[in-house]
Amino acid sequence: MATYHELKAQLISVTQQAEAARLSEKKSVLDEVRSTVEAYGLTEKEVFGQHRLKREQLTVKYRDPETGATWSGRGRPPKWIAGKDRSSFVVKNE
Repeated sequence: MATYHELKAQLISVTQQAEAARLSEKKSVLDEVRSTVEAYGLTEKEVFGQHRLKREQLTVKYRDPETGATWSGRGRPPKWIAGKDRSSFVVKNE
C-alpha cells in the first residue's frame, strides 16, 4: 500500500497533468463554441440566460442619507436599514 506522501505526490502530479490537458484543449473548445455561436446567430442572453443580465440591471431603491450607501432591496438588508421603516430611505425617481 502506498504511503500518504506517495499518494500526495501522485495527486499533485495528476492535478498538474489535468490542468495541462485542460489548457491544451481550451483553445479548440473555444474555437468550436465561437463557430457554433456564429453559425446559429446566438446572443449572450440565449447562451447564458436571463439571470446574468438581471444582475447588471438592478436599480437602487434605498439610500442612506448619512453615508450615501445604497441597497437594491434584494438580498439581506444592510445594517443601516435593517429593522427600520424603509419609507424614509426610498430613492425618488427623478
